[in-house]
Amino acid sequence: MQAHEIAVTPPTVRMDDPVSKAIQLMVVNRLPGLVVVDESDHPVAVLPGTQVLRLTIPESYRDDPALVRTVDEIHADLFWHGPGKLTVGDCLPSPVAKPVTVAPDATLLEVATVMATKRSPLIAVVDRGGKLVGAVTLERLLTSLAVAGPND
Repeated sequence: MQAHEIAVTPPTVRMDDPVSKAIQLMVVNRLPGLVVVDESDHPVAVLPGTQVLRLTIPESYRDDPALVRTVDEIHADLFWHGPGKLTVGDCLPSPVAKPVTVAPDATLLEVATVMATKRSPLIAVVDRGGKLVGAVTLERLLTSLAVAGPND
């Protein structure tokens, strides 16, 4: 099997999109992250959901985990409403790391190796011109590996 055979057509976001849009797209589409594209639909970054989650946690709690235990359950369940006006670009490190990509003809072993090495639960599949043609999620990869037989 090759990457294009297990790739999904993912929703994408741009750097200036609000974080709330990214969260909604990840939830609705059950994705572990999103591909961030430019105006030409070329991937500029892969935004893992864990990075979005990290930024929704108030900085004081990230710096002092013991402080988290002082927050009552009701307010603890609402912490993620804090992103407010943050954009997708705000969630990415500076400088933005090169997006994790593979070619459409990449084998499952190649996809698995890149995914494991880069610790990314989402890999962008790009054509020779660098344009996004799909994405492979960790779930799709593991499912494909689990059901693949010797003749696949």
